[in-house]
Amino acid sequence: MIRNTTRNVAVSLMVAAALSACATGGSYVQSDQYGNQTEQQNRTGRGALIGAAIGTAAGLLSGNSATERRQHAMIGAGIGALGGAAVGNYQDRQERALRERTANTGIDVSRDGDNIMLNLPDGITFDFGKSTLKPQFYGSLNGVAKTLAEYNQTMIEVVGHTDSVGSDAVNNRLSKERADSVAAYLNGQGVQQARIETLGAGKAYPIADNSTDAGRAKNRRVEIRVIPLTQ
Repeated sequence: MIRNTTRNVAVSLMVAAALSACATGGSYVQSDQYGNQTEQQNRTGRGALIGAAIGTAAGLLSGNSATERRQHAMIGAGIGALGGAAVGNYQDRQERALRERTANTGIDVSRDGDNIMLNLPDGITFDFGKSTLKPQFYGSLNGVAKTLAEYNQTMIEVVGHTDSVGSDAVNNRLSKERADSVAAYLNGQGVQQARIETLGAGKAYPIADNSTDAGRAKNRRVEIRVIPLTQ
């Protein structure tokens, strides 16, 4: 069962998302573990992980959502939910392991409360305009996969992002395909498919100025959001 505090945060995020959709355009493509895709409307120009946060909020509020199904599937498979101080301690240990195993790889690890975020820059993961992982990146991603497989009391959102060059249709497709590629690799390295959801945010959530080459390079990325399974 989702804790009341988590539901309150989720409600706030959903309200903010609804207001943003009314104010400004923009879209992202969301799919669950069964391959079903839907297009969601969001406001552009917010933080790097807003799209992922909105996707999580939607999941937490709906019993038919991919996130809710993943929670039930994980608990049904015997993966126990975390509660109280155990959540923070569990994520502390996982964060340390991720930082150790991604040191000097170009992958950035950060923390937002009990959630862990990993930023996989475009330049080390994919060739320009492509969605096939570079073979030289396998070793770096192996460390991520090993950690996520060991710390299995977490759900995983993989979110693809692009720069502003090109149409929404192309960017939404490319960002989703890149997220799917990363997710498939993680699954192939032992991370359970039931834990993973992929999103294609397209160009909707830049973290840098799209008017410069350096800014566009930062915006082309895949983010992994690691969310603890809670009681």
